[in-house]
Amino acid sequence: MFSSMASLPIDPILGLMAKFREDPNSDKVDLSVGVYKTANGHTPIFEAVKAAEKYRLETEDTKAYIGMMGTPGYNDAMLRLLIGADYPSDRIAAALTPGGCGALRVASEFLMRANPDATVWVSDPTWANHMPLIGGVGLKIKTYPYYDKASHGVNFSGMIETLKGLGPNDVVLLHASCHNPSGADLSPAQWDEIAAVAAERGFIPFIDSAYQGLGEGLDADAYGIRKIAASVEEMILASSCSKNFGLYRDRVGQVAVMTKADRKEVTVGQISSIARGMYSMPPAHGGAVVEHILTTPSLTASWQKELAGICSSIQTSRTLLKAGLEKAGVEGDFAYLIQNQGMFSFLDLTVEQINKLQADYSVYLVNSGRINLAGVTANNIDYLAASIKSVTG
Repeated sequence: MFSSMASLPIDPILGLMAKFREDPNSDKVDLSVGVYKTANGHTPIFEAVKAAEKYRLETEDTKAYIGMMGTPGYNDAMLRLLIGADYPSDRIAAALTPGGCGALRVASEFLMRANPDATVWVSDPTWANHMPLIGGVGLKIKTYPYYDKASHGVNFSGMIETLKGLGPNDVVLLHASCHNPSGADLSPAQWDEIAAVAAERGFIPFIDSAYQGLGEGLDADAYGIRKIAASVEEMILASSCSKNFGLYRDRVGQVAVMTKADRKEVTVGQISSIARGMYSMPPAHGGAVVEHILTTPSLTASWQKELAGICSSIQTSRTLLKAGLEKAGVEGDFAYLIQNQGMFSFLDLTVEQINKLQADYSVYLVNSGRINLAGVTANNIDYLAASIKSVTG
């Protein structure tokens, strides 16, 4: 039976990770994988996480299942973080999921059950894994204009014109902040217009929040979520704690569906059913850590301080790269690097140039030109900028 299986290509980012690990060049630079790293290439554990884990180790007295929706405390704490303390609890069904990917998949399965004829619109470009997570359930996917290569910003006129033509059978996937892969974010005024169009046209906003706190701050990065939630009757929110809590390997996320109050229990039942058929019960550890941090004022303050430090570090990397490229004489206007938000931006490089960077200089990035700014440090900027100058002429 298994001999009929065909070989599949290695995931591009996972392949680059393997090549980077095996590369003996001491000057090698990794700009590929979307993980925060310090200047010495280490992904640290938050002190607040360590403290919450210590508390859990000392107080946990059972390993019984926590239920398909996760704990009410976790779900409440996350919704307060994302939507605000006054979130409409009577209209939102939320569940702890195995990471943001789990949240996206549960949400997609929910949409498929609600309307198998729905079309999900994603930004052009979007995070590559949106396609298999959403399309894998059988939903149709189309793209709306988003990234303007000339300005390295948002093509908002093209985006909003497309959204104005959508209706109740459409779902629009929006990045809450720190757009992956471009780093080009919507302004508050643009979120306001999207919210108004969503309310008028009746399409379902589906917001992916993976980087809250890594752009302009926890509240500023949630502006779009809160505006949409205040403007429409139905929406979906998928969130991840990988980046902003550093819980990558612990797989902590949440799916939340906002609907009419009299449909909440039906929605809880549907989400529970989907979870049961996919992974049955969510893992407890990471959710408990997040819950303890968000409900313990001293740990909340510690976490927020550490998160602000990571955000500042990424902005410093953006400034370093802009200055380094300009100093090395690389042609182009790199102001966008400090205007974009979060871990990612694009470099205007051809596939040939990217391949040459890898082969000749051990600089690793994906073929689209997307880079993880966390890989740019004071220790490697001169080498990195000189390498880019060499392949661009």
